[in-house]
Amino acid sequence: MGQPYVGEIRLFAGNFAPVGWIICDGSLLSVSSFETLFQLIGTTYGGDGINTFAVPDLRGRVPLHAGQGNGLTSRSLGASGGSEWVTLSPSQIPQHDHGPMRFSSGSGTSNAPASLIPSNSPSVDLWIEDTQSASLDPASITPAGGSWPHENRMPFLCVNFIISLFGIFPQPT
Repeated sequence: MGQPYVGEIRLFAGNFAPVGWIICDGSLLSVSSFETLFQLIGTTYGGDGINTFAVPDLRGRVPLHAGQGNGLTSRSLGASGGSEWVTLSPSQIPQHDHGPMRFSSGSGTSNAPASLIPSNSPSVDLWIEDTQSASLDPASITPAGGSWPHENRMPFLCVNFIISLFGIFPQPT
């Protein structure tokens, strides 16, 4: 690969940044020491713009192209979002039911469950023809979920993003 553009970001499998590069970890850099990079990214990723500016912090982040794709939400350069954990509300879960629980207090008449329901029999014949439905005590049925958050991450592999501190100054097209 040829000489990089100043501000170019690459994936790097090492646990360090090569000479002329820095890991994209949100580090603050001196404006006076890295004027060319500052000219390109300014305070988009942080810093006071007088003495310091920040490189992008891509730790734990998935990079996303800025702009708006067809039918998609617009994303601004430097914006971040998302969450590792999400708590779903009942309105976000597809509607479903588990049907009524049917049982009988009669003794079983068969040991084959085809089209039969559980009986109140401790014998080998545990199944009986359905003659009536009964309601269960509300204490015996509890809702699922409990408003606990669940992990919201796609499969991933960690590598380092590095940004070039020096190189060719990119010319806009």
